Amino acid sequence: MIRYTLICDNAHEFESWFASSGSFEEQAKRGFVTCPVCDSARVERAVMSPAVARTDRGPRPAEQATAPEATSQAVVPAPVPAARPVALIGEREMAFRAMLTALHEHVAANAEPVGKNFAEEALKIHHGESESRAIYGEATPEDAQMLHEEGVEFMPLPRLPEGRN
Repeated sequence: MIRYTLICDNAHEFESWFASSGSFEEQAKRGFVTCPVCDSARVERAVMSPAVARTDRGPRPAEQATAPEATSQAVVPAPVPAARPVALIGEREMAFRAMLTALHEHVAANAEPVGKNFAEEALKIHHGESESRAIYGEATPEDAQMLHEEGVEFMPLPRLPEGRN
């Protein structure tokens, strides 16, 4: 991923991420890259300085401890700032995930799991061949289409996002 600083024809500066330089070029040419301030599609890369590691600060603390002159002097490494957590998702997204989790817990506590037999069991309940009850399970898109055409009321349950996403 490449982060570009971009500028529109109205001099609004903003940043965006792209898979590659070619990806930016293609998206910009097709008008998919727009300014978030004025919605202009006339956007180009701004002048950026590359992120280059500095060498003028001397050896790192780990290297200082092993350097020959370090044995005669006490070297106190500069304090390293504590890493601040980065919010990958905002409060609204976290609240939405909490609601999805609560929905899954409610369904699991109040309905019977029928697994891959969901469509078959839902159809039996609909036609009165099986007792009426709340069920949940898995259905293929074809099964869902068939249930819809039969007039069976059902609702897809959104998947929970993985913990690392």
